[in-house]
Amino acid sequence: MDKDRVIYGIYNADGTFFGELGYVVSKAVGKRSCSLCDISHGWNPFGKSEWKRVCKSSPLDIQLIHRNEATESQLDAAGGLPSFITEVQGGWVQIMTTEQITELKNNVDKLILELEDSAENL
Repeated sequence: MDKDRVIYGIYNADGTFFGELGYVVSKAVGKRSCSLCDISHGWNPFGKSEWKRVCKSSPLDIQLIHRNEATESQLDAAGGLPSFITEVQGGWVQIMTTEQITELKNNVDKLILELEDSAENL
């Protein structure tokens, strides 16, 4: 596996103070959600220990960014958010869709294994 490959997970939320606050309020009242946020943090602002454990044991370099931190080309490749993308031959490609993330959000080990498989097959 290419350990130099960075996998970016893009949250369906902004990383500003008001962006985070707005997301929490919207989530609490059921108006908005982000399955990647649920996986990596849930209601814990410091992050879930299970997510940290699985990422630490993976050979992938997984970086999580908010949608306002992503470039336009990253957002174009991501399609819907949340999404996982990586750079291939100077361009961005999506390696996991919103639907896949949502489907795997209760099985973090399997999600990471699928990311590893996708990265290996690029």
